[in-house]
Amino acid sequence: MRNRTGFTLPRGVRAASVLLMACTDPTVPTPSSADSGDAPGAARERMVVQQIEARGVADPRVLAAMRKVPRHEFVPPARRDSAYEDRPLSIGHDQTISQPYMVAVMAELARLEDDARVLEVGTGSGYQAAVLAELASEVYTIEIIQALAQSAADTLERLGYGSVRVRHGDGYLGWPEASPFDAILVTAAAPVVPPALLGQLAVGGRLLMPVGQTSQQLQIHTRTPTGFTVENAFPVLFVPMTGEVRARSSP
Repeated sequence: MRNRTGFTLPRGVRAASVLLMACTDPTVPTPSSADSGDAPGAARERMVVQQIEARGVADPRVLAAMRKVPRHEFVPPARRDSAYEDRPLSIGHDQTISQPYMVAVMAELARLEDDARVLEVGTGSGYQAAVLAELASEVYTIEIIQALAQSAADTLERLGYGSVRVRHGDGYLGWPEASPFDAILVTAAAPVVPPALLGQLAVGGRLLMPVGQTSQQLQIHTRTPTGFTVENAFPVLFVPMTGEVRARSSP
């Protein structure tokens, strides 16, 4: 997943279908898995309580998934002491694993049912794919960087998420033969949503994607029987999506 940074909503404010200014809550401490020599499980629990629940994420299934998936297993060994800090971390290839709060918010906004079929564009480390696998029955994820796709597939398999389907390819094109999807989560920005992805969304499904260039909004596109509704959640800053030039020229 390729989120350079994440924005924090004030206490008690839920990510919703309104335009929100980015802000940071300085009262929320930043835990580290190295704090007091704690085991990763203790640091993960503090991550959920202090970074995620405290900022308004309330879906019990999402919170359970964030408590279960071992984020430290998805970062390079040299960075594992920082695995549960409230920030993105480098995973090589000029890419990052997203801020835990951003992963949780996107998962909550996707509104996944147990039997959902989900597409993730931008596998990165595989962390968000693992979280999604705790919430949905089928997860498909695409990564443009071959080394990351292979590493993520290996990590997911080792941790028991072998049912997640990982593809090395251009996420701009989606995964048409597996569509329609109940949710599509895109973890890189483009000026507009790729038409191919919108076409692979099921009626009633939700597509979450950062849209914009220097100024980005996390947008939620919901497919209706007659078209799409679009909502702005809040400002974000993600790296550009491969295929950005094509996206800019699309209607």
